[in-house]
Amino acid sequence: MTIYEYDPNIPLNLKKAKFSDYTLVSFDTTYEPDIPESKRIFVYQYHSKNPWGKIIILHGIGNNHIPYLMWYAKQFSKFGLESYFLIFPYHLNRGKKEWEGGEPFYHHSPAHCVVRFHQAVKDVRRTIDVIEKNDNTDNLFIMGFSFGGMIATLSMALDKRIKAGIIAFSGGNWRWINWYSPYLEKVRTSYKMYSNEWGCFDEVKCVNLRKDSFNKLKKIKTINEIFKLKPTCFHYDPISYAKFIEQPILVFKGLFDKIIPSKASEDLYNLFPNAKKILIPSGHKSSYLFRRIITKKGIDFLKTQNFVEKVR
Repeated sequence: MTIYEYDPNIPLNLKKAKFSDYTLVSFDTTYEPDIPESKRIFVYQYHSKNPWGKIIILHGIGNNHIPYLMWYAKQFSKFGLESYFLIFPYHLNRGKKEWEGGEPFYHHSPAHCVVRFHQAVKDVRRTIDVIEKNDNTDNLFIMGFSFGGMIATLSMALDKRIKAGIIAFSGGNWRWINWYSPYLEKVRTSYKMYSNEWGCFDEVKCVNLRKDSFNKLKKIKTINEIFKLKPTCFHYDPISYAKFIEQPILVFKGLFDKIIPSKASEDLYNLFPNAKKILIPSGHKSSYLFRRIITKKGIDFLKTQNFVEKVR
């Protein structure tokens, strides 16, 4: 079994708890996480009356911004989308109390990161399994912010039950993210102190190591060929999966985003076969000031796709 595959027959042990404006759905993972707290997946389901579609919403790394991103799930449900807000492993009650959220995703070793990133993808696909068991996956969409946009990219390539995606303030190509994003300062320190299994300790070495495989990206014909690329950071880099996404994608890019460097955003967007881009005059976090515009543009995009046969 490849790292991106999982056994869908593992028991869900599904539980639901109803609250005033959402249902908290929980079920077991298909893998053994780093800590027992992450063994259960938690999804906040915001219900919509007479929904014309369903959307899975993915947050970025860190606990603090999860509440304001959850606003999108509430808002989309008002516009006719049954909304599923997935909590990633190693966040909130799926993480340690002393954590800021998502610590295992920050690491200088590709061997470590490829496992954790694909754990997150498996959680997305496991959520789709739950949706499919209870209803169907007709008009099923995904929206990911920052790190969530990276996981959404991998998920769309690996699971065609997702019919369209919205990638917001995200990117690919670890060269730009690892060496230029202010969020990755701890990882850069680890590169310098410990290197990794590929001998990567600075940007020059990174570029040299990645050059050949980066040039091969447009030539590979199957997802399995990704796992022949070296170094193995390509195995969880969104740019490796972008060309395999036939589904339509709407990309939001912040003009002043420093967290996701512009070159990382452009490298990913340029590899999508079927995408359109909207520029937002904001930084990474300040994009929240444009949340209503982003919501409206996202809804308009999903409604105009051919697979939405009837919008109530």
